[in-house]
Amino acid sequence: MKIIELKETVTASNDRDAEALRAEMKEKGTLLINLMASPGAGKTTLLERTIRDLSGDYNIAVLEADVDSSVDAERIEKVGAKAIQVHTGGMCHMDAGMTRNGLEEMGYEGVDLAFLENVGNLICPAEFDTGAGKKVMILSTPEGDDKPLKYPLMFTESDVLIISKIDVAEYFDFDFEKCEERAKKLNPNITIFKLSSKTGEGFEAWEKWLRGAVADWKDAAK
Repeated sequence: MKIIELKETVTASNDRDAEALRAEMKEKGTLLINLMASPGAGKTTLLERTIRDLSGDYNIAVLEADVDSSVDAERIEKVGAKAIQVHTGGMCHMDAGMTRNGLEEMGYEGVDLAFLENVGNLICPAEFDTGAGKKVMILSTPEGDDKPLKYPLMFTESDVLIISKIDVAEYFDFDFEKCEERAKKLNPNITIFKLSSKTGEGFEAWEKWLRGAVADWKDAAK
């Protein structure tokens, strides 16, 4: 009897597509960041503030992925960035092919920094390579400091952990030390930022990292 490991076949094919897309984007000097988080963690609000702060220096575009609606793309356009809404047809993640289709439909020639705001959850998006140059996840303080224990793959796969909504952390008994310790145990190389999109606290460090990531990406393309 022949047995086909379907998931392995699907992910292997996706990985090849992701590598091809990543190489093309590097050649064009566009850094794509896969932004992942649970619903309500503050992905769009983070992007709005980041775009306002950096749009004078970079051409920024955002690929918004959701099961339905266009509210997030509309918000992004209002702060001056190019945006396109992608409906996943019920799928809980974006893959490399879907990401390519969205980028090509939007057009990213001349874009320095592109964000993929992935579908909101901490499971499926961690399993599929989208072709992004960097993976960034957000964990909001209302979600609790135990999330690295419950969703280890997301923390293992991410280059950056943003702990958001630090302005309300005291109301949720969020233990920053425990969270960072758990995340570092899973991924010793993960970079961690603590910030508030409401107050702006912590954004200087986050945006400094972004600037460095864009510069490194463009240098690698030369």
